[in-house]
Amino acid sequence: MPLPRTRGTALRQRLAELRGPDVPAKALDARALAALAANPGCARRAILDGAGVNKADLASALGSPSAFGQSQFALTRGNAFEAKVKADGGAELLRLVHEKLDRAAEPPVEARVPDLTASGPQGRTARTALELREAVAHPGAWTLLDHPMLALDVAGSPAFLEPDAVVVHPDGSWTVVEIKSFPLLDGSADPAKVGAAARQAAVYVLALEEVAARLESSPRVRHRILLVCPRDFSNLPAASAVDIRKQRAVTARQLARLTRIEDIAEGLPEGTCFSPELPGEELTAAVESVPATYAPECLSTCELAFHCRTRSREAGAVTSLGRPVRAELGGLTTVEDVLAAARGETGDASDPAVAALRRAAALRAEALEAACR
Repeated sequence: MPLPRTRGTALRQRLAELRGPDVPAKALDARALAALAANPGCARRAILDGAGVNKADLASALGSPSAFGQSQFALTRGNAFEAKVKADGGAELLRLVHEKLDRAAEPPVEARVPDLTASGPQGRTARTALELREAVAHPGAWTLLDHPMLALDVAGSPAFLEPDAVVVHPDGSWTVVEIKSFPLLDGSADPAKVGAAARQAAVYVLALEEVAARLESSPRVRHRILLVCPRDFSNLPAASAVDIRKQRAVTARQLARLTRIEDIAEGLPEGTCFSPELPGEELTAAVESVPATYAPECLSTCELAFHCRTRSREAGAVTSLGRPVRAELGGLTTVEDVLAAARGETGDASDPAVAALRRAAALRAEALEAACR
């Protein structure tokens, strides 16, 4: 007699059906999980990522190929900078951690850098957990884990994550280190890029907290991470401590929502499938059956952004103008509604958004009239 299907097994089977027969699942990484946190209201991205759909292939099949991703030049430059930061057993990296995050500790004159080599992601995850446990069991020394492997449960399946580095402080606490190739100019960097790095680091912090929870001593995972970037236009490393408590909370909520994607799946029409091998019309109908929440920020984080942008513009949705504009307009969800309210054709005059639009329209009319005199 076959064993009864558990809830987790049923969900995995349903997600495999959505992905398509014989279509391998695309593993989630920290960038994808961080992007989910950046747009938590998008049910389309949640179900596609949860099902392991390759969104780049899907976008090409829909006729809106993605330009998302890093250039080979940027990858090479980033790898070279990371190797420079970690040279000599990570001496410079540990100096920056001490300077920016833990001045009270003894300077890292000598640190332990264990070998994390193992077979497969499961083996590397187990080896990382073992070395973290070993570091905590022998406090008083610095330990640098270079490219450790962590696992985070997402929708009933493990997502394997690889931070640039994790540092164990002499007091046993853990710090995530993110190494990026964008510059720190006069001590500050592009806020959008820093925000993306903070969301990515928040995913690693959540995964580390799961490892820490399984240890008897439950070491502290620090919520201030170290962001290392080139200083100005040189190749010299500079660092900044970034508080990621807000990003961690948002990411935790979104991942909790993602583990309930069966609610989204149950609302889809029977037979829905997102396989790129389907005919164009059928595939488009399947994608459109899941509501999306497009914003211009999606262009740098999601492979389906061009497709969703086209649909958003066709519908005249104000979200295509950006989240700040959408937030200011209240219940006015389309450009047509906004223009009608500004002209006084629709809308409640007591609504602050409507009143502001009418005032702006009146000021514009006055300015045009003065210009024509």
